[in-house]
Amino acid sequence: MLRAGFDSLLTLVIFLVFTGFAVAALVFAAMAREDAYRAAEKQTKKFWLIILGINLALNLLLPMLFLQIAGLIAAIVFMVDVRPALAQVSGGGRGRRGGGSSSDGPYGPYNGGR
Repeated sequence: MLRAGFDSLLTLVIFLVFTGFAVAALVFAAMAREDAYRAAEKQTKKFWLIILGINLALNLLLPMLFLQIAGLIAAIVFMVDVRPALAQVSGGGRGRRGGGSSSDGPYGPYNGGR
């Protein structure tokens, strides 16, 4: 009896995490500009919206683990490979110096307590 409760809780947690990640990837894909995909030499925006949309639909309609894992892999590829490339091409993202100094902190220049 305890095992069944744990299994259903684990299934719920996996469903929520995979679906949340799919939603986040789809939102990031939709927010990026079409020309950024071309400039980053990645697939088109339409391609990623279709792949990530199918991933989200499968997570919601057919919660079978092997389909969820396949969709998770697609979302991970987008978030780890495509999204940073889009941010770099668009001028955003971390690690961008953009005219700042090496002593700049996250809230502006560091003046050494002066």
